[in-house]
Amino acid sequence: MKTKHFGVYDLRAMQAHIEAFDRGTNTEGDVITQTVDGRDLNEMWRELQDTIAAWNAGRTALVNALTFAVTQPIEDVPQGFTTDFEEASEFGEPKGTRGGAYFSMAYDFKWYDVAARFTWKYLAEATAAQVESVHTSILEADNRLVFNLVMKAIFNNVNRTADIRSQSYNVYPFYNADGTVPPQYANNTFTGSENHYLVSGGATVDSGDLDAMDTKLSLKGYGRRQGSQMILLVNRQEMAVIRTFRVATGSAYDFVAAAGGAPWLLPTNTGGVVFPQGSAVPSVVAGLEVSGAYGPWLVVENDYIPAGYMLGFSTGGSQNASNPVGLREHQNAALRGLRLVKGRTPDYPLIDSFYNRGIGTGVRHRGAGVVMQIKASGTYDIPAAYV
Repeated sequence: MKTKHFGVYDLRAMQAHIEAFDRGTNTEGDVITQTVDGRDLNEMWRELQDTIAAWNAGRTALVNALTFAVTQPIEDVPQGFTTDFEEASEFGEPKGTRGGAYFSMAYDFKWYDVAARFTWKYLAEATAAQVESVHTSILEADNRLVFNLVMKAIFNNVNRTADIRSQSYNVYPFYNADGTVPPQYANNTFTGSENHYLVSGGATVDSGDLDAMDTKLSLKGYGRRQGSQMILLVNRQEMAVIRTFRVATGSAYDFVAAAGGAPWLLPTNTGGVVFPQGSAVPSVVAGLEVSGAYGPWLVVENDYIPAGYMLGFSTGGSQNASNPVGLREHQNAALRGLRLVKGRTPDYPLIDSFYNRGIGTGVRHRGAGVVMQIKASGTYDIPAAYV
């Protein structure tokens, strides 16, 4: 029988293993590597990272229609353009195109995080579905976080401040009568009292309210430019009333249901039924399910809009530069989006892992949106959900 010889490194490894066992430390062989139904934990970690990447690539349709991604804490955003031709001279050179008014818009930025922690005993008894359910709940929480930050930037009509490089900068909502004068559009001029946070003056929405919101945007050129669309977001409470708007009863337009939606009442005259002209109202725009159209508005019912409020805005499409809100992420591309980071035990990351997101908001185009509160009198109140 031959005697087995150990090298110095073998002996040291054995000694380290024995000492670790004596101290009550779990070594590699002691750590649970599979769920109770046989899923490899390292494989699950890679799968969770893949779902995070997919999650970051596809934000909700509503957020995408409202926002444009920015990475700078401050940027100069054009608020309107005026370009005219001049008569050419024989020897002169034409003047260059001059962009309209540029406003320096700032965005706040904060880090948000949450931990997902599992003991080895839990992982020894948990199924893959149980582990994944924690991950899914965090994805849903991230969705709420981004959405609520965007809604707060819109529905809160108070100027905020952001500390950027130890200096304080204003973070603006839509025009709120803070003294800022909107740039001229066509022959339309404005004053520093321009306000895009309106009160209806009645206890129930009427067609005049939608017309007033249209006026606020269209006078500044929003929704009239090629490729832009005006969208009105309402709660089901207001939607029930808007569906009844008809020219025959005093409205400027008939409400027309979207293609595939419930039928609408057609007006009649002595010649019989009058059919609406033009193309059918699309059922989906920018990923949003459309209920119907009233004049220039595509009306979208969304219960995240508080009852008693309406939000109208101009969008150029998903993540378009003309969208009203800037959604700021980190300048370092590796730090953008929702991130899943290994915790204190990097070799077994599921035991202690962290989800984080760095994000901030600020309105880029102050004239591209308008909010109306439906109430009989008084001043605008910030809805409790988005204070």
